[in-house]
Amino acid sequence: MNEEKELGLAAEGTDTPATIEEVDAERGAVAAVAGDELPRPAGAVQPTARTINRTQPADSAPAINGADTTHTAADSRTVDVAQAAALLRDADDIFLLTHEYPDGDTLGSAFALCRALRAMGKRAQVKLCADTLPGKYAYMQKGLAEQEFDPRFICAVDVADPRLLGGNLVPYADKVDLCIDHHESRVAYARHTLADASCAAAAMLAAAVIDALGVPWDAAIAACIYTAVATDTGCFKYTNTDARAHLLAARAMGYAIRTGAINRAMFDVKSRARIELERLALTGMRFYMEGRVAVMPVTLKMVAKSGARENDMEGLAPLPRQIEGVDAGVMLRELSANVYKVSVRTGERANAAAICQTLGGGGHQRAAGCTLTGSCTQVVRKILAAVKDEMNPEE
Repeated sequence: MNEEKELGLAAEGTDTPATIEEVDAERGAVAAVAGDELPRPAGAVQPTARTINRTQPADSAPAINGADTTHTAADSRTVDVAQAAALLRDADDIFLLTHEYPDGDTLGSAFALCRALRAMGKRAQVKLCADTLPGKYAYMQKGLAEQEFDPRFICAVDVADPRLLGGNLVPYADKVDLCIDHHESRVAYARHTLADASCAAAAMLAAAVIDALGVPWDAAIAACIYTAVATDTGCFKYTNTDARAHLLAARAMGYAIRTGAINRAMFDVKSRARIELERLALTGMRFYMEGRVAVMPVTLKMVAKSGARENDMEGLAPLPRQIEGVDAGVMLRELSANVYKVSVRTGERANAAAICQTLGGGGHQRAAGCTLTGSCTQVVRKILAAVKDEMNPEE
């Protein structure tokens, strides 16, 4: 009896093409990170959350303005909204860092804060892991001229773990002065941390900080905040959506922003390449545990065949969970050979954060992620074993 059968994890529907084994034959491998995940609802039962005292020193990280500003977990201190605002009020030459594979929350929060800080006469710049901003978020940057300066203060927004600072931002991973975050499981890596896992989006904290700074909102700030809340609540459909999220969105709508256009860009418009990628990914989906678990690989070959780009990847992870009867949906995105980005979405019968924490990741109760290595089959075995432990702990 093979390992999947021993675990009770044998795939169903094996007559479907593009099996996990075929994915391996194509060198399908993907890696998963914690942090591109959706928040949990306020008032929901809080799982055992953990703050991991782990830092990832950056290779050849430059000193900020010539000073040695490396922070460790031991330096980290929790602050409230007023204290976070005081830190920013006293600072200048501020970098606002976003996480890898940026979504509406990390970008909306960062650009809203950037606009508020510039309104105070400060130099502030949003920094991305990649060189370009995804096209559908371009309106957030409109009117913000590039400012060149060496940072004297670094703030990370919606970044639960310094490992999520990929690409251009790796050198700053151990130099963050303030982290503003809403994930249940997070790493203590910044000198100061403002965190509230009951918030549906990091933007709820960013908005509170802007108010504490005394900066009046305008339509541009409102559009950023609205986008952040709308995207991290799945257009107000996810279980993390609470009255506070609706009230903040309503406040933003009071500035006559084009919510219809924002919602269409965020949730409705898909490129032809994205539709083709969905078709290929859904064809390769497999079901386990009597249909309660769905696993969907997204391989490099699929991406190349469809012609999809990075901005076409957003919104793929929820697809397996949308299937009737599925309690846990898993997307395995191949990043490179034997490296997987695993995204987990769950219903009320499973805790996504708990599943991913056992694999070195984290996130929220209903959406989380982790980074795994190995062949596609090996990664599937690891994630399914963790899912089974969470959903059937007695077995």
